[in-house]
Amino acid sequence: MTLRWAFFLCFFASTAFSQTPPPGSSSNDQSPAVAQTIPNAEEQKKPQDSAQPDSAQPSTLDVKPGSPVLKRKDLWEGTGVLRPLLRMPKYILQDQKAIWTSPFHTSKQDMKFWAVFGTATVAFIATDQWSVKQLPNSSGQVSVSKWASRAGSAYSLIPISAGFYFIGTGTHQQRLRETGLLAFETLIDSTLVVEAVKLAADRARPLENDGKGHFGDSSNGRWNSGFPSGHAINAWALASVIAHQYPHPRIIPILAYGLASTVVVARVGARQHFPGDVVAGSAMGWFIGDYVYGRRHNGDLDRKRTVAQKVLDHVRIGGEVNQ
Repeated sequence: MTLRWAFFLCFFASTAFSQTPPPGSSSNDQSPAVAQTIPNAEEQKKPQDSAQPDSAQPSTLDVKPGSPVLKRKDLWEGTGVLRPLLRMPKYILQDQKAIWTSPFHTSKQDMKFWAVFGTATVAFIATDQWSVKQLPNSSGQVSVSKWASRAGSAYSLIPISAGFYFIGTGTHQQRLRETGLLAFETLIDSTLVVEAVKLAADRARPLENDGKGHFGDSSNGRWNSGFPSGHAINAWALASVIAHQYPHPRIIPILAYGLASTVVVARVGARQHFPGDVVAGSAMGWFIGDYVYGRRHNGDLDRKRTVAQKVLDHVRIGGEVNQ
């Protein structure tokens, strides 16, 4: 029963983040401000700009681009601090619709991702009881792990996201600003997804009941069940956004994924989750981050800007220069 539950949830979770363009759709119908996530053959022959710090990593999933979080008028005209945030509720609704209906229109090329991560999650769940017994499970281990897992808490991730957005807004660094918006959208999406899956799974945590992690057996209520890990999904979702936005220098994605991995290990060490919980959460978080980036990234930010455009960033209509 446990493995059947796990396989079903892993299949749904892993396919819930890939979206293919509807039949008959064409990339020519997209507005100039919409990012292209898959370069065409002619572009692939051109020298890559990945070594430039302002170039971003393409989305891995086959995602149809939508309205970007930063529109062209936000970039060049300056529409204020709140305008991009006011679009967020509409974008969240669109994301959730795509996520929960995606099992019905997942592309064949994206199926390999759910197969890999779904199989890995099922394997970890099958060996969860053995895995946790290999740890010392001492009071010191639990104490250090609880401290380290704070990096994946909402009170850590939300200020990081806000820092990207407000610092980017104040300094006219549009990529920083977009990263904050993508982070906000990703964290909201991942929180909604993880809570819904928790309600369905209702898995007991390692210190609950008989310690065997049965599904449908959480003693602290479905909202607080163990599968999947909320810390893992949020940490990996944010890491995915940052790594896509700043693939160079390499130290940035390494640090982002390294911190997310620390959170994952810490949640198991704190005896709050089984390995299967954090593996599923990590995969779901990465997919959500990749999906939101592919859906909302503004491709204008990847183009090399002229000196005139950079000067205009600091000039308001009427000739008033920002200090």
